[in-house]
Amino acid sequence: MVGDSSVADRGVLTAQEARWQVAVRRAEVIGALARLDRVSVAAADEAAVELGVTQRQVYVLVKRWRAGEGVASDLLPRRSSGGRGGERLPDAVEEIVRTVLRARYLTRQRRSVAVICREIDRECKVRGLRPPSRSAVQRRIGRLDPVKAVAAREGQGAARSRRPVGGMAPPVTGVLERVQIDHTPADVIVVDEHHRLPIGRPYVTAAIDEATKCVPGFVLTLEAPSATSVGLCLAHMAIVKRAWLERIGIQAVWPMSGKPAQLYTDNAAEFKSEALRRGCDQHGIAIDYRPLGAPHYGGIVERLVGTMMRMVHELPGTTFSDTRERGDYDSDAKAVLTLAELQRWMALSVACYHGEPHDGLGGRTPGGMWAEKVAEQGAPPTVTNETAFLVDFLPVERRSLRRTGFVLDHVQYYSDALKPLIARREQLGKVVLRRDPRDISRIWALHPETGEYLEVPYRTWSRPAISLWEQRAAVARLREFGRAEIDENALFAMVEQMRHITENATATSRRARRNTERRRATPARSRAQTLLPAPPPPAVSPGAPVVVAPFEVIEQW
Repeated sequence: MVGDSSVADRGVLTAQEARWQVAVRRAEVIGALARLDRVSVAAADEAAVELGVTQRQVYVLVKRWRAGEGVASDLLPRRSSGGRGGERLPDAVEEIVRTVLRARYLTRQRRSVAVICREIDRECKVRGLRPPSRSAVQRRIGRLDPVKAVAAREGQGAARSRRPVGGMAPPVTGVLERVQIDHTPADVIVVDEHHRLPIGRPYVTAAIDEATKCVPGFVLTLEAPSATSVGLCLAHMAIVKRAWLERIGIQAVWPMSGKPAQLYTDNAAEFKSEALRRGCDQHGIAIDYRPLGAPHYGGIVERLVGTMMRMVHELPGTTFSDTRERGDYDSDAKAVLTLAELQRWMALSVACYHGEPHDGLGGRTPGGMWAEKVAEQGAPPTVTNETAFLVDFLPVERRSLRRTGFVLDHVQYYSDALKPLIARREQLGKVVLRRDPRDISRIWALHPETGEYLEVPYRTWSRPAISLWEQRAAVARLREFGRAEIDENALFAMVEQMRHITENATATSRRARRNTERRRATPARSRAQTLLPAPPPPAVSPGAPVVVAPFEVIEQW
């Protein structure tokens, strides 16, 4: 076929030496006979004696030579498919062997060949069949697909080394043209702010620009990876980081920022959520996924994560990569960094990384490569309103609008901005709502006509800001107490009880300390102070005596 570049091996190198020599000798004798118009019986007998075969086999070899390409490999001795040690088994026995291998051998229990043979023997005897030999069973195990067999018995990780590493993502040259993003638990124990006692390992979500190997953003949380983690990382990536660096109290240069053109991720659920997909559509960010079973396509971000964790191993409280490396090092006892302190340390580490030579850039620094490409191509677009950008990536809910506003997970939300919509709520259908799981004291409602998000707070402003995990834990506790219907008052009363229990247990319970820090990580809210400013202090003329208000001094007992 024209353009077909495949070439089949015909035994030139794969045939055993003895078989190859037989084929060469046959070619010398049979080739001469095949050129004759008619092979006489006398000539066939003479060739049979010379080759040590029968007359009939001579005619068979002549036919093979003429039907082939006239080369020695056409006459290689063919292997027997039967006889002692052959491949033939009765169809019923073959079916038993296949069934037992599929049901008993290809499992994570990793049964031995001896156990499989006993199972096959038992099944055959029950049906009155002669069991196959152990060698016959082993030959059929040997013919199993090695990748599928190892994956079934040892898991996908063990089978990865048996898969080819061919193929790679198309190369990119533009700044933030394609950004890889991934999560990992940090290899370090952090402590709480109050007692400085260990609360566990945080999670890191990091992004890396393929063209420059720069880190445009990362986020450190106590929450497990989710669509919100991805949104927070994207928001951190898109903003100019000067104000953020000042806010966390470090002096560093981190000019890498902007919206990526494409995200390249693995196939985890958080990367396929509606919130992430809609947010990326809104901002013109394409999402592409690695091929299944091909982690090398995400090798750039995997190496970044590995580099970050190697740096973390230098910190007190590190857990190292595995227990063998940790040895008898007591990570909990050595832990000293809070989540905020670890975030500052990682920000400084990323800034240092940008100034170090990178092997993937031919020894150049990521920071230098970024500056060069920005000078050539221009800086990517950044985001000025981080909150507005983040809202586009928050989890999506849909609810109908009522006279009292929205009800979401037993909590009521209302704002005067909803009044025009409430008057014609029957025509609206369900409204798209978004909320930050870290702080559900407000939601954002998508205006069905203007396309803008309206910030809608609690209907009862006196309610404390809580996180979604607190709300769900309170609902679960109320269900345990037999509450069939849950109202908002009961919900917040339960949250307060749980917080009180947590505060009392913080000094002794690792989980309670972690929950306290998760609440502490809730974004700061200043709505109450803005809506209800403190009254000005009374004017006091110089020299006038200070009047003490009643109950200003209360005896403590």
